[in-house]
Amino acid sequence: MIFVTDGQLPLRQCLHPEACSKNIQLSEFYESFYDLRKEFSSFYHAAEEMHSIRAMVEYLGMLPNPDLEPIEFQAEDVRNMLNLVLRLIADGHKFNQLEVITVRLEPGICSKNEEVDSNCVVRARGLPWQSSDQDIAKFFRGLNVAKGGVALCLSPQGRRNGEALVRFVNQEHRDMAMKRHKHHINNRYIEVYKASGDDFVNVAGGSNNEAQAFLSKGGQVIIRMRGLPYDCTARQVLEFFDSGNNPCSVLDGEEGVLFVKKPDGRATGDAFVLFAQEDDATAALGKHRELIGTRYIELFRSTTAEVQQVLNRSMDPKTYEQQQPLIAQIPQVPLLPQHIITSGTRKDCIRLRGLLYEALVEHILEFLGEHAKNIVFQGVHMVYNAQGQPSGEAFIQMDSEQSAFLAAQQRHNRYMVFGKKQRYIEVFQCSGEDMNLVLTGGIPAQKVLTSPGMSPPGAWDATNMLPLRLTEAPAPLWPVSSPASPPMAPQRAAPSALMPSAAAAFPHHQMLLLNPRLAMAAAAHYQQQQQHQAAVAAAQAHAHAQVAALQRFKSLQMMNAQNVAAMKRSWEQAFPAGAAAAVPAPIKRPSNFPQTAFSAPPPPTNAAASVATPVMYQQGPQFYPSL
Repeated sequence: MIFVTDGQLPLRQCLHPEACSKNIQLSEFYESFYDLRKEFSSFYHAAEEMHSIRAMVEYLGMLPNPDLEPIEFQAEDVRNMLNLVLRLIADGHKFNQLEVITVRLEPGICSKNEEVDSNCVVRARGLPWQSSDQDIAKFFRGLNVAKGGVALCLSPQGRRNGEALVRFVNQEHRDMAMKRHKHHINNRYIEVYKASGDDFVNVAGGSNNEAQAFLSKGGQVIIRMRGLPYDCTARQVLEFFDSGNNPCSVLDGEEGVLFVKKPDGRATGDAFVLFAQEDDATAALGKHRELIGTRYIELFRSTTAEVQQVLNRSMDPKTYEQQQPLIAQIPQVPLLPQHIITSGTRKDCIRLRGLLYEALVEHILEFLGEHAKNIVFQGVHMVYNAQGQPSGEAFIQMDSEQSAFLAAQQRHNRYMVFGKKQRYIEVFQCSGEDMNLVLTGGIPAQKVLTSPGMSPPGAWDATNMLPLRLTEAPAPLWPVSSPASPPMAPQRAAPSALMPSAAAAFPHHQMLLLNPRLAMAAAAHYQQQQQHQAAVAAAQAHAHAQVAALQRFKSLQMMNAQNVAAMKRSWEQAFPAGAAAAVPAPIKRPSNFPQTAFSAPPPPTNAAASVATPVMYQQGPQFYPSL
């Protein structure tokens, strides 16, 4: 039995997508059909494309029989389709354009030299990061995706970025795929846009012979392994999948394992593994986060295009070139005292990842249990994110490499409980150099900066150092000979910061807020602040001198008034009222009357001074008695 449909949409765009979204398994009868419109157009060579049953009936002049009773619209279409099929058979047409719906995505290999039709490619954006090629094929269920036609796009760091390029068998299917724009995968809507064939080749194409040989083995399932030990062998990978309650066999044994290596041959910790059957995928992915040695292994469903991308990038020397620092053009300034952060290549430190945001130093000590006694003085450093909130990571300095190894081995993936919350914590062994690199933002230390509690007076200005935030003047964390700085007012916090906590032995002390990204800007700001404060200090000193001069002037003015009053009384006694006398000459200033009382100080030279210049007399007051 084979279906005959009125166009492609009933099965491809309605039945199959709806059944897939509701997990309904359709019979094989729904995977093939004849398109009546295509069959009609190819046989009668109609100049116009037939868009409906009525158009085909009118084209052949098949008028409805007036003797038949009128029926519903859908039933009438079915009757007309039957009449059209009978007419085609009667006219000698043979139905040979069978349409097939591909339900399962088939693997395939794309080379760099392959030409891909740009009218057959779309870009899907907004995919969940854990989506596999099969998930994307399910989103386009009902449409035929070409072999190996799903290429997951990767970020510069090699992680999936939520985009994929999908190649269809022809333009007709691409046009139907465009109609699924903003349809959903779970609770995420997916954007669908047109893309070019070059875009697909750049992502999915490869020229690596080793990858070509690996993919040509015909495995139905590709699993990507991440986090492998650098000295891991193919035999260890086979034993990893063969062990446990639900073992699975790798296709072709050791030949089915492909390690990703750098151009110099060193391992990257990634590998791809082939499996023969689709059922093996569930068993293989069930071993996610199981251990090889002391390392847990992450497993992901992969694609042929991803294998090509990863191999192409791994062989590109530019992939592993060291990134230039963002602030390389500005002199580098260290941000932490070397008394706090250790250095060296000895792996005597551990890194905790996945901490609860509410976790404090005491919770970390409780999580480590008996290993907490091996923490060195001032050895707990908690990392904060760009918004000043806990990032869920911490570095801890241990007293030896053995202590760090045991802590990482015994506490890795154990749960930290905080109230009703619990999370498993990842614990890694690392070196002091690794910790120093993270906590200092990747800036090498050139000059040691002491903390405010260690600075001599005048060497630390809280208003100028942006990277530090203190709410009160803390006690020194270790004995010092120099006196402590004066209390510091709360300062604005930097927008991007790392914050190592105080030592485990002194959990009550304040924490340093570090700003590696704005440190250089803060240094320039510090110099500008120094210049500005020097100018303000000079203006204030001059203003104080003006105030003192004004006070002296007022006191002398009062003395002058007293002398004038005494002289007036003497004059009135010598010349009673009404007595005729010659107009005396103006009275001279007393010889002891200070000249400075009548000279004004110079006006202020800085507009920032807040003291107004008083209006001074340029000549001393003179007294003329009345006649």
